Parts: sequence; C-alpha cells; structure tokens
Amino acid sequence: MEKQVQELEIDVSVIIVNYNSTVLLKNCLNSVNEFTKELNYEIIVVDNNSVEGDIEKQLKNCDRIKLIKNDINKGFGAANNQGVKISKGKYVLFLNNDTVLFENSIKKVFEYAESVNEKCIIGCKLLNEDRSLQKSVYDFPTLLNVFTSNFFLYLLFPKSKYFNKYHLMNRGINEVTKVDVVTGAFLFLRRKTFIDLSAFDERFFFYMEDTDLCYRHKKNSGKIIYYPETSIIHLKGKSAKGESWFKNKYRSFSTVKYFQKHFHGPEFYLSMIIHHIGLFIRSPLFVFAGVLSFNKDLIKRGFYSFLLVFIYPSNQFKN
Repeated sequence: MEKQVQELEIDVSVIIVNYNSTVLLKNCLNSVNEFTKELNYEIIVVDNNSVEGDIEKQLKNCDRIKLIKNDINKGFGAANNQGVKISKGKYVLFLNNDTVLFENSIKKVFEYAESVNEKCIIGCKLLNEDRSLQKSVYDFPTLLNVFTSNFFLYLLFPKSKYFNKYHLMNRGINEVTKVDVVTGAFLFLRRKTFIDLSAFDERFFFYMEDTDLCYRHKKNSGKIIYYPETSIIHLKGKSAKGESWFKNKYRSFSTVKYFQKHFHGPEFYLSMIIHHIGLFIRSPLFVFAGVLSFNKDLIKRGFYSFLLVFIYPSNQFKN
C-alpha cells in the first residue's frame, strides 16, 4: 500500500528517448540526478534498439531509471508515448538525451506550472555548449514563413514577425512569454493534458512532433509558455551525430507530413512546391560552401538536399 501511495505522489516523470548515444545519455542522467532537488521525480528511458552495446548493463549504475528496451527504432514521438504509458507523475518532462542540467531547472519549471495552474506546455531557455543563447522558440509554419525560410528572407529581416519564424528569439526575449512552439528538447506539461491531446502523433518519426503537439494544444485553447528564468545546455545535433542522411531525410519528410496534416487546398500545394524549390536551391549552395570551407558535412547536406527533391513517393503530393 505504501508503494502505491508513493507512486501516486510523483511530481514529474522525466522521459528520455535514446538511440546509440549512451555517453550523452549518461551525462544527461547524471546532471538530472545531481541538480534536481526537493522534488519527487522518476526517470524513464526509452531505448530505440541501440546497437552500441547492452543498454541495460550500461545504465546499471544510474539511479531512478525505469528502462524500456525496444526491439526496433520506433521513432521519437512513439517512444515518448511509450514512456508516458508507464509514467506516474502529475507532470511529464520530455527531455532530450543531449541536454545537461546545471541548476535545479525541473523544480523551477514545476513550481511555475503549479503557480499558474493552467493547461500549459512550458519550455525553458536553452543554451549552446558555450552558454550562448540557442533558438528554442518559433512560430507555427505558415505559407508565408515557409516561403521566407526557403528563399532566405529571414536572413535579411531577422527580427521581423512576418519574415522570420524565430523573430522572438532574435529580439532576445528574457521574460515569460506566450509563444507558438517550444522545442521538444525540454517540453514540460501535465500528464493529463498530454493524454487529452492524444499524445504525440506517431506519423512524425523524427522532427515536427513537438510543433504538431503545440499546434493542437493551442487550437484546444491551451497555452505555450517560454520560461527563460531557468536554463539548460542543449548539445544540439550531437545525438544525431552530424548532418547524416537520416537527419536530413526525416527533417524533410516530417515537414511534408506537417503540411499534409495542417495545410489544405492551394496552401498545401504551394507549400510543397516551395519546399522542393528550397531543397533544390540549397543543394548547390551547400556543396559550394562546403568546398570553400573544406566542410564534408556541408557537401553531404548539399547532395542530400538534391536527392530529397526526387525521392518522395508520388502520394506525398496528395493532401
């Protein structure tokens, strides 16, 4: 009976998806356990069939771990959904395995969520490894910002609400602010709210699942809050190990799936055309920049962009 009561009193379930990134994962787990104080929490790790060793043995000395071992890579959203199903917390925190805490961030966000007592999705401030500010807040995709992103207008108007979906970040906001999207590297909300939203949409294998969740939440009269009064480090891209084919492919595929789900009629077809033109434009630019800078990743990204123009199945253009 005591065990059941204790489980019901968990404040936060921290859910971390892992795939072939054990070193990053251990650093993340150690930082969570070191800096999270005065909070009853659990950690659920969902491993997507990593092949770099036995994940159970590698985590045997880590505290508070509930481990789910998948026999296939189910994708980011689906794996997080698995974690929620066995979670017991009042809140869930979806935390990337390439993040590092250096203060009691989870407690601070928990206390803020309790104080507002509303249906909120909350993201904290993310920092790069050198402690510079990382872009973690952006506007929902629209036909206009799809155009401005693909034709580089966001570089000419970095603080424009109309031309740059990251305009709030470029203005250096440093107060609690209602926004459209907070990135899934640190995404905090009530467990009940997540379940009421029908969880992450598993059609998004990797990328855009956070954008889709925020969109559905806001459409359902919920709030998305940027809470910059605490920070964590996000080693962005480290878990994907560079500009791999996997990363580029699923970033593009998930963008198309978002268009299919939320754009309709002419808006959908125009967004698809703009997206493909953007890939085509980027291909020679990345290759040229890579050759000039002797950067193999940029050269690869250029070839990947070119391939992605042509490899979509025919039904990708169906709305």
